[in-house]
Amino acid sequence: MPASATNSLRVAVLADSDTRWKWGALTASRLAPEGADIHLDGFLLRGRATPTARQLQEVGVRPDSLREVTGVEFLRALGTPEAAESYDVLVLALVGGGVQAMLHGLRHAWGARSRRPVVVTGYVGVVYEKLADGLLLRHGADLVLANSRQDADRFRAVYEGVGADATSVTEVALPFLGGKPYEPSAESAGRSYTVVFAVQPSVPDNRKDRTYLLNRLIQHARLHPDRQVLLKLRSKPGEHTTHIEELPYQKLAQKTDLPSNFRLVYGHMGEVLDTTDLLVTVSSTAALESLHRRIPTVVLTDLGIREALGNHHFVGSGCLASWDQLDAGHEPAPDPEWVARQGVAAAGTFTGTGSYATAFDAARDRLAKLITAELPPLTPYYTPVTAPGYLPGILARHHLGPDGSPLPGAPAADRQAGPVRQIVRRAARGAYRHGVQRVAPAIRRMGEL
Repeated sequence: MPASATNSLRVAVLADSDTRWKWGALTASRLAPEGADIHLDGFLLRGRATPTARQLQEVGVRPDSLREVTGVEFLRALGTPEAAESYDVLVLALVGGGVQAMLHGLRHAWGARSRRPVVVTGYVGVVYEKLADGLLLRHGADLVLANSRQDADRFRAVYEGVGADATSVTEVALPFLGGKPYEPSAESAGRSYTVVFAVQPSVPDNRKDRTYLLNRLIQHARLHPDRQVLLKLRSKPGEHTTHIEELPYQKLAQKTDLPSNFRLVYGHMGEVLDTTDLLVTVSSTAALESLHRRIPTVVLTDLGIREALGNHHFVGSGCLASWDQLDAGHEPAPDPEWVARQGVAAAGTFTGTGSYATAFDAARDRLAKLITAELPPLTPYYTPVTAPGYLPGILARHHLGPDGSPLPGAPAADRQAGPVRQIVRRAARGAYRHGVQRVAPAIRRMGEL
C-alpha cells in the first residue's frame, strides 16, 4: 500500500561515505509527507570510505536498520519482487559511477516491474567540477535533485544538450541547512568572538598549501588574542570521508606551538555554527550552511581563485577575501541575489518565492505522485550503445556485466561474513588507509628528492 494511503514512508538509503549518508538520510526525511511516519533502512556500500561508528553517530540520523553491503549484495537484497514492493523510495547517495552501476543493476533486477521504489539521487553539496560527467552518470533516476535554482538550470541544460530526458531534474535545497539565525552578540552571550576554519579533506591537496593555511589561522589567533579560533576537522586519523585526506591538519598541527585561544574541534557542523561569528573556508559546503544562518562567511583567495580549489563557485558571492584582509578586520557582505540562486535563505527567502521550509514542496509533490503511479523501467542515458567504451568499465568495478547482471564470482548476498572474514576486511581497510595517509605521501616525498 503506498505511503499516501498509510501516512508512512518506507525508505532505503544506499550511501558510500559519511557525508553522503548524511545527505541521503536527511533528504529522505525532507521528502516525507508532513506528519508521515518514516521507516528508514540504511545500507552502507563497502569501500575505502565506509563510515565508522563515530562518523555515523556524528550525523545524528538513527535508521531502523543499518548494514554494510557490496553493490551486488544490495542489488540482490532489493531485486526480489518482495523487496521491490516493500519500499516507497530508494535514495542512491553515491558517487556518480556508483549511481550508474546501481541504476543498471536495478534495471536488470526489476525488469519491466511497474511496482517498484521511486529512485532518487543528487549531490551532497556544491557542484563545481565534472558537471557533465557526474550528471550523466546520475541520469536514469526518477528524481535527480538539484540543490538550487542555479543547479537546476545547469542540470536541465546538460540533459537537454545531449538529447536526454530532463524531466527528472527537481529543484530543492541542501537538506542539512537550518539552525538558529546568527545574532552578533557574542560578548552579551558571555562568550568570546569565535572564528572557525572549516577544513576540507582534499582541498588544497598538498603539504605546502595546507601548512600555509594552518599557519595563517594560527597567526590570526595570535593577532587577535581576544578571539577563539577553531580548526574544524572533518575526520580523525584513520577515518575516511567522501574525499581522501592524505595530510590531516591535526598531524600538521602536532609540530606547532599553538596559542591558548586556538583549538582543534570535531563534531557536527551545525553545533559548531551555533557559536560561530566568522566562518572561513577554501570552498567547503559549510560556507552555504553558514550563509543560510547569516553568519559572516569568507571564502579564501590566498591560494588563488581556481577551479581546482572550487572557490571559483563563489565568484559574485561577495564572500571572497584573503587572510590579510581578515587580519585587518574585513567583514564580508554576501550578495543577496547570488545567495538566493544558491538555494540559501540568508535573506529570508528561497529563490525569491518562499521560505526555506517550502524548498522541498515541489519534490515532495512529485514524489507522492510517482509513488502511486505505475513506473516505467529505469532508463539511464548511458547504455552499451551510447557509451560502449565507458559504461562496461563502470559496471565492472561493481562486479556487473554490460547488461547490469552480476558477474561470475561476485560476492554472495546470502552468506553473512564470518568473524575471520570480518577481521580480514577491517585489517585490509586499515592497511589501505595507512597506505593512503602515510606510505603514499612518503613515496611522493622521496620521488621529489
